[in-house]
Amino acid sequence: MSIEQQIQQAALQAVKELWGQDVPQTMVQLQKTRPEFEGNLTLVVFPLLKMSRMKPEDTAETLGQWLQQRCQAVERYNVVKGFLNMVVASGAWVDLLRQIDQDPSYGHRLATDDSQLVMIEYSSPNTNKPLHLGHVRNNLLGWSLAQIMAANGYRVVKTNIVNDRGIHICKSMLAWLRWGNGETPESSGKKGDHLIGDYYVAFDRHYREEVGQLKAQYMAEGMEPEKAEERAKQEAPLIKEAHDMLVRWEQGDAEVRALWEKMNSWVYAGFDETYKALGVGFDKIYYESQTYLRGKAKVEEGLARGLFFRKADGSVWADLTDAGLDQKLLLRSDGTSVYMTQDIGTAEMRYQDYPIDKMIYVVGNEQNYHFQVLSLLLDRLGFSWGKDLVHFSYGMVELPNGKMKSREGTVVDADDLIAAMTADARRVADEAGKNIDLSEVQRQEIARKVGMGALKYFILKVDARKNMLFNPEESIDFNGNTGPFIQYTYARICSIMRKSGEQTATLAADTVLCDKETELIQRLSEYGAAVEQAGKDYSPSGIANYCYDLTKTFNQFYHDYSILGEADERKRALRLVLARNVAKILRLGMSLLGIELPERM
Repeated sequence: MSIEQQIQQAALQAVKELWGQDVPQTMVQLQKTRPEFEGNLTLVVFPLLKMSRMKPEDTAETLGQWLQQRCQAVERYNVVKGFLNMVVASGAWVDLLRQIDQDPSYGHRLATDDSQLVMIEYSSPNTNKPLHLGHVRNNLLGWSLAQIMAANGYRVVKTNIVNDRGIHICKSMLAWLRWGNGETPESSGKKGDHLIGDYYVAFDRHYREEVGQLKAQYMAEGMEPEKAEERAKQEAPLIKEAHDMLVRWEQGDAEVRALWEKMNSWVYAGFDETYKALGVGFDKIYYESQTYLRGKAKVEEGLARGLFFRKADGSVWADLTDAGLDQKLLLRSDGTSVYMTQDIGTAEMRYQDYPIDKMIYVVGNEQNYHFQVLSLLLDRLGFSWGKDLVHFSYGMVELPNGKMKSREGTVVDADDLIAAMTADARRVADEAGKNIDLSEVQRQEIARKVGMGALKYFILKVDARKNMLFNPEESIDFNGNTGPFIQYTYARICSIMRKSGEQTATLAADTVLCDKETELIQRLSEYGAAVEQAGKDYSPSGIANYCYDLTKTFNQFYHDYSILGEADERKRALRLVLARNVAKILRLGMSLLGIELPERM
């Protein structure tokens, strides 16, 4: 039982004995004592005034006296108006530290066969270009959220939906046929996703040239500039040919399908390398080429049931005006599907594959309306979790020099970013002379962990709902709220433990604690609540902030008190146990962010 639970149970008993009332636990809430007052935990007595029939100060004083006499966890107390501030006894803190020390996964709950099943979709790449910085934020958020939900006792399925069909894919295919000369990843020395991305950019470049020429021609014929450009975009030979290729794909043309499969296989191999470098993965991958027909069938089913309606041109729509929204297109007049249709098909396939209790989509905030509509449609189609699906909506990520534009080839490539972060971490370590006693292999592995830790932490520490500015230079700093700062503290603790030679240091029950030691134990004990809250809020940033606060608290303690140099054996043992549990909780917490902690730096 935690200290909070001990005091809460004692307070409930006190209310019953003092004022003859049984009250619910919700009326006896404890909170951390504000720093300007003496104490560790504070009980707000205002909800109890009807029972005590006394002033707030007298109620708190009476309750404080009872707890000091009858609850071993309370050493002393003070009253500030209606707030009962309690100082927890050293013995209770030592017992709590012992509990934390004995639990290798303190703060985490294990899933059981009866636990709810949560499916989390993230990544969702297109097979016409490599992953970029925006995908990095998406993947890191999705992976971290999956770890957080698992730590809260849920069964978790991590899934990806790959956009592997459509006009954008045909653009890359057509450009490769036109200008590729049979180039392959092997012949070019490029990752497959990069190679295909180059042809996507090439298509856009040639297409814009055609549009420019046609626009000039139409304007010379007397057409207004805006109309000339609109017509040029529709009449450009390249876009017509790409649309023709899409139709042939839809019709199952063997030649087009074979090219599509070959080029997509190159992309998937490239994606796999990037996912591995990011440290993310999936339990199940779905492909829109396999789900869009399911979606069309589901829409036709909904049409037959009167859930949707068909317009005169043959297109199928959902009328959502009764829910305060508008009418939503589900099938075009030519029978082709839209993204919403594909998402319905994917949902049906997933629901058949897994007994989903909750579905979480990790998708940028520009799709907020899309998921509002999808939720309503799935609910109307009979999916039990449709109405309660969660759109984990996150903001865009930008660089100091502005936004990224895929078609113009100005994206911040994920692979380049990963390589640059690793190189920066290595450069910083070399300049500081921190790794001179390590082998080259060790140096490079530490640089990888620190570089990726810097990248992941910088992105995940920000509230996901906010747009963010990613600054690589700030992220690699070994001071302040950064991944390397936490990693360095962990490595320092590992060094202390190696030097101590006392990996199994034990606690003496009568050890007297100083304020910094008490503060550190209290901070450790809050980890479980931080994990629980992060699960409720879908908030990796909550875990990042907790790890940073714990790291700061330990460093303040370490600055003021010696560990290895402490002459009192009991105090030395206590501080070693404290240090190893700080390391343990940091390791657990940072693992929820997908961040590795090196034991040497």
